[in-house]
Amino acid sequence: MTPPATKPAANNLEAFFMPFTANRQFKKNPRMLAKAKGVHYWTPEGRKIIDGTAGLWCVNAGHGREEIKAAIAKQLDEMDYAPSFQMGHPKAFELAARHAALLPGDLNHAFYCNSGSEAVDSALKIALAYHRAKGQGTRTRFVGRERGYHGVGFGGISVGGMVNNRKWFGAMLPGVDHLPHTHLAKNAFSKGQPEHGAELADALEGIVGLHDASNIAAVIVEPCAGSTGYLPPPKGYLERLRQICDKHGILLIFDEVITGFGRLGTSFAAEKFGVIPDLMTVAKGISNATVPMGGVFVRKTVFDGLMNGPENAIDLFHGYTYSAHPLACAAASAVLDIYRDENLFERSAELSPYWEDGVHSLKGLPNVTDIRNLGLAAGIDLAPKGPVGTRGYEAFTKAFDLGLMVRQSGDAIAMSPPLVIEKAQIDEIIDITAKTIKAVA
Repeated sequence: MTPPATKPAANNLEAFFMPFTANRQFKKNPRMLAKAKGVHYWTPEGRKIIDGTAGLWCVNAGHGREEIKAAIAKQLDEMDYAPSFQMGHPKAFELAARHAALLPGDLNHAFYCNSGSEAVDSALKIALAYHRAKGQGTRTRFVGRERGYHGVGFGGISVGGMVNNRKWFGAMLPGVDHLPHTHLAKNAFSKGQPEHGAELADALEGIVGLHDASNIAAVIVEPCAGSTGYLPPPKGYLERLRQICDKHGILLIFDEVITGFGRLGTSFAAEKFGVIPDLMTVAKGISNATVPMGGVFVRKTVFDGLMNGPENAIDLFHGYTYSAHPLACAAASAVLDIYRDENLFERSAELSPYWEDGVHSLKGLPNVTDIRNLGLAAGIDLAPKGPVGTRGYEAFTKAFDLGLMVRQSGDAIAMSPPLVIEKAQIDEIIDITAKTIKAVA
């Protein structure tokens, strides 16, 4: 059928099946965004909303960057698309070299995809392929973590630990175990990394004892778990995971979709904590969310391990139509220029103490049961009110009414502003958050 010549009415909300949304509830009282610039959105009515979440943790350099727009337009004029299967284009190789130079340790190869979900599934397959290439094909099991979020592919929800993301879909990957989460009551109101919980990494030894290391391919964790209210790692926890993985020949995967590209005041959490994973998944800030993009950064030993077949044989039977899409590569390269020229990673580090003081000033407000922060991000737990998520949703919608966008997960709210935020705008975020918390008491 030929597309109709007439456009549907602008206020017809019915056709769009919205993701992660209570569709019927939303469409009765929609929250619409029509324009964005800097650290603000505007509604169709012209109401200004401060972006307290960098979109979905992804607009690190702020909205409406002319440099990125120009790079995309230039690339579109030169070449709109090129395949990456047995073909290449210069922007992909240039971007991979720039990322390799930015990465810590011997993480020096980049495999590109289109989202964090694809990055996770790609990393899991790279891990399996690596062990098989090394003659250890029995290593097929994965270890995730409770309360972890690794996207929405079947691989990601299998290793993830968020109940609602798993329970509806039944068929998970076989052979997946989960470490305990690190959200401990005795760490409440920690500033930065909590003191207690490094020993929780030792649960990995128990999993090894149950299945034997010869059957375990990889462990995957977010350095800072983001989607259940922002959980920074206890001091020594990631270091301990690295030690146990090394001891047993298990690959360690960091999901840095949220922490990558400056959120913690460094290029990546791996740099922040001095712990080098074997594989690192990224997305979001890689392109400032202008063109969908994700990737897996691969350690030299893993990459080299996959290069042991005949030279004319395909090394990894995996990839996507839009892997290293020219427009995405052009956007991501322009974003790297902004991060460098405006020193945004260093700026994030400089602003983090001010942000920390601001969010912890909310302690003592009604129903605030915990506050956590690290870098330019924070999670605030609110006491439940009826069914789980009721007070959290009220806080989410009230904040929007007051001019602030936050994230909600259950009865927690999370904030992660663009790295270009000013102190006065941090003050505004904290002020509106305080008013919100009082309003939903």
